[in-house]
Amino acid sequence: MLLVRAIIRPEKTGAVLAEIASAGFPAVTKMDVYGRGKQKGIMVGEIHYDEIPKEMLLVVVADEDKDDLVKIIMRVARTGNGSYGDGRIFVSPVESAYTVSNGKQGL
Repeated sequence: MLLVRAIIRPEKTGAVLAEIASAGFPAVTKMDVYGRGKQKGIMVGEIHYDEIPKEMLLVVVADEDKDDLVKIIMRVARTGNGSYGDGRIFVSPVESAYTVSNGKQGL
């Protein structure tokens, strides 16, 4: 199992969620997050914005589904030809998962 963490623009969240659900990945956790990337924030006029609002999507998938999920997120979350601030995707191993209501292990 793998955990896919996607940090994307808030205006892209609805489209990404719809697309991954229709591709067979309905289980997702969504969080409002704030941060900055390599560009260290943005300047608008004379105001420097150090923390940019983003959404973080967390999806646990089987190892063989990772590439499909990442490709969908990248395709839908990208703006135009791609630009700073479109987001990042991180993939981490998941040692185990349990369903609280019935105690079953696994996805």
